[in-house]
Amino acid sequence: MSTTPPTTPATSATTGDEPAFGWSAYAERVNGRFAMVGFVAILVVEAISGTTFLRWAGFVG
Repeated sequence: MSTTPPTTPATSATTGDEPAFGWSAYAERVNGRFAMVGFVAILVVEAISGTTFLRWAGFVG
């Protein structure tokens, strides 16, 4: 019985891009997705608290 060590995939699960650090298309796509999640989170905070995010976070008095 031959056992081969598990290999990591060379490409992303959703695209043909290779995961890499730095200015790569993959890194920019992931960064954009996190930015969209953060933006929606701010909208939810504003909707629940009834005030702006800056006032809720204490940046504006």
